[in-house]
Amino acid sequence: MTAIKHALQRDIFTPNDERLLGIVNVCKAGKKKKNCFLCATVTTERPVQVKVVKVKKSDKGDFYKRQQTWELRDLTIVDAKDASKENPEFDLHFEKVYKWLASSTAEKNSFISCIWKLNQRYLRKKLEFVNVSSQLLEESVPSGESQSVAGGDEDALEEYQELSTREEQDIESMMEMCEYAVSNAEAFAEKLFKELQVLDGANIQSIMASEKQVNILMQLLDEALAEVDTIEGKLSSYEEMLQSVKDQMDQISQSNRLIQISNTNNGKLLDDIQFLVNYMDLSKGHIRALQEGDLTSPRGIEACISASEALLQCINVALHPGHEQLAAVNQQQKLFSDLRDTFARRLTNHLNNVFVHQGHDQSSTLSQNSAELTLPKHSPLHRDLLRYAKLMEWLKNTQREKYEGLSRTYVDYMNRLYEREIKDFFEVAKIKMAGTSKEAKGKFATLPRKESALKQETESLHGSSGKLTGSTSSLNKLTVQGSNSRRSQSSSLLDMGNMSASDLDVADRTKFDKIFEQVLSELEPLCLAEQDFISKYFKLQQHQTVLPPLAQPETEEADGSIQSKIPPQADHRHSLSSEKDMVRLMMNKIFQSIEPELNSLIALGDKIDSFHSLYMLVKMSHHVWTAENVDPASFLSTTLGNVLVTVKRNFDKCISGQIKQMEEVKISKKSKVGILPFVTRFEEFAELAETIFRNAERRGDLDKAYVKLIRAVFMNVEKVASESQKTPRDVVMMENFHHIFSTLSRLKISCLDAERREAKHKYTDHLQSYVINSLGQPLEKLNHFFEGVEARVAQGVREEEVSYQLAFNKQELRKVIKEYPGKEVKRGLDNLYKKVDKHLCEEESLLQVVWHSMQDEFIRQYKHFEGLIGRCYPGSGITMEFTIQDILEYFSSIAQSH
Repeated sequence: MTAIKHALQRDIFTPNDERLLGIVNVCKAGKKKKNCFLCATVTTERPVQVKVVKVKKSDKGDFYKRQQTWELRDLTIVDAKDASKENPEFDLHFEKVYKWLASSTAEKNSFISCIWKLNQRYLRKKLEFVNVSSQLLEESVPSGESQSVAGGDEDALEEYQELSTREEQDIESMMEMCEYAVSNAEAFAEKLFKELQVLDGANIQSIMASEKQVNILMQLLDEALAEVDTIEGKLSSYEEMLQSVKDQMDQISQSNRLIQISNTNNGKLLDDIQFLVNYMDLSKGHIRALQEGDLTSPRGIEACISASEALLQCINVALHPGHEQLAAVNQQQKLFSDLRDTFARRLTNHLNNVFVHQGHDQSSTLSQNSAELTLPKHSPLHRDLLRYAKLMEWLKNTQREKYEGLSRTYVDYMNRLYEREIKDFFEVAKIKMAGTSKEAKGKFATLPRKESALKQETESLHGSSGKLTGSTSSLNKLTVQGSNSRRSQSSSLLDMGNMSASDLDVADRTKFDKIFEQVLSELEPLCLAEQDFISKYFKLQQHQTVLPPLAQPETEEADGSIQSKIPPQADHRHSLSSEKDMVRLMMNKIFQSIEPELNSLIALGDKIDSFHSLYMLVKMSHHVWTAENVDPASFLSTTLGNVLVTVKRNFDKCISGQIKQMEEVKISKKSKVGILPFVTRFEEFAELAETIFRNAERRGDLDKAYVKLIRAVFMNVEKVASESQKTPRDVVMMENFHHIFSTLSRLKISCLDAERREAKHKYTDHLQSYVINSLGQPLEKLNHFFEGVEARVAQGVREEEVSYQLAFNKQELRKVIKEYPGKEVKRGLDNLYKKVDKHLCEEESLLQVVWHSMQDEFIRQYKHFEGLIGRCYPGSGITMEFTIQDILEYFSSIAQSH
């Protein structure tokens, strides 16, 4: 069994990394006996897997093969059949029950004991052993065959080592030399034992033969030990001699360490002294520049800038811990504080004097520019002051109070200077708007005092609210014959010095446009230059969105040290969200007169001519758009945006005034209407607006105004036409809508395409209506006769039977036709032409158009009558006493005669 076990281990389980621990030779119970082996194995790798393997000898050769494998954890019951008697049968319950018959009861018991031990060691599952002796399941394995089969293998689980390849080869060669090694293992083992005894004897003889050499070796070892003792004695004496040298060297090392510490401390002290000397020492030249430096010459200013920067570095130096306790450091800090205060006071006084002197120089040039529409340039002032920009930054970082005081002084001074300049500038602009002559200037000077009187005079002349709305101010009680009276009233107002301009032509408006553009062009670079100067001079970042922590000025305490305290203006500074807001605040204070003066100028321009609001809207929009592209939140952009709101409001007011005056227009009851004045005025407005807004940014405002105006024109044309007594309604509608259509077609205003089509439709409809209504009169009886014929046909009378009606027989038809010979028809058409001529106005020149339409309509009616005669009176031979050719000659001769 041992040889079979080794063979199975080598051939089957070793290649699969498994170890064979238990084996039993079995065959299936109750069947033909086919021997096989049940093997209990474990894997060499962890986690350990315990298996029961069925191994069977192959039919084709003398070797074994694995036939079936079960996991021990799948085993539930082991049934030994009988615990008291020897019985080789046993059952293993896996997924089904396997019944086996062992070759002997001992092998069965050994295999069952091996399974119990493997379960206890690796699985510890609840495995049921039935009909198994309790002695068999104890931990200690009894002696006998089971000891060698199961117990020994179990104890050797951890000690087992697989033979190496060389060992296997040696064993195989040895077994080949002995042919009976496999068949007679005991004889082979006895032979090996004899050979081992021979080798042991040879070894003993070899050892005994080398005894002499061993004695010699021992003698040499004794001599070596004696030499070692001698060397150790010498080393001890040497050590005693070197002990004193060691003590001296320790003392020298301690001294060197103390010297090194002293040198390190001296180096640190030297570094601190050099640091204080380098960063806390101010040269005599810098001190002299701070105390007595010339702040007027460029060289002196540069020296003061260098000295102030050096002083700021000394003040802001980061002292090391403990430096504050040094008296020299405190003395230097006190010196720096005194120098800072002295220089700040000198700089503040000097800059205040510079503001005053520069103000006198600037005021002397105001009279030179007063007669011209230009603003004085402040570039020399800015250039002189920018030399002190670095000193202002120094003052901002060290003496915030004095810095803010200087900024307030500059703002107040520049406010007064710019207020005078801007006021004079706008006075000149207003004079130029009113006229360049001395008479116009005199009238302009007296305008504020005469405003209320002129208002009352205007109300008495026009019966309006009193505001002179320029080109449309005299439309309140307009009549066809009142145009001359309007001109005389406007002339009288101009003679009285009134600023109304009802008869201003395009040249006057162009002049106003140039003046207004020049005003904006002068203001824009002035504001931008001043804002740029403020940001550079006062070191305010225009594009900074977060305000940095403000430097806290330092003050000297009683002990001479420099301490920080918060100035009284800290709350005011922290209220500003950024330095950009500070720039805007300073600009608002300096130029606080710009917006009121612009509004005053806009009001004057609107008072002169309400159409000026169109020019101002375009110019102001362009400048606002330009300013927003540079900086949307700048002072210039904000101010012009506010003024643009006023201009837009005036523009809307102008449109509303136009519409209101359309609604209040009155017509004469004694004369024909013709082209209504507000229609003509809309044409003038549209022509002017298209010229002004050709490339404007705010075209949308004009389009909205167009829609409002054209709807008001349409509505009031219909209203006037309905109220007209002298002129037929169709004529009023036809002429005015024809004029509107012509205007819109000529100007090609895209937003009014729908209104242009509507005007054409209304014109065509009313032209046709007027022609039909007018042509019913020349052949009145004939019209009534054929209307009766058509009525009979409509009632169901057949057309060929109409001649049998008493009132419409052939005799009645001939009688009616005889009343309209050619001469009578021509005379009636001549009277019709004269009547149409009285209805139509000369301005629109629609007489020939209407006359031609009447000719076409007359011919159509003639053909219609001829057709009725042919259908209702067939074969009668009745015809009109004039032909179509006669009609054409009548119309042509009448038109030529007039």
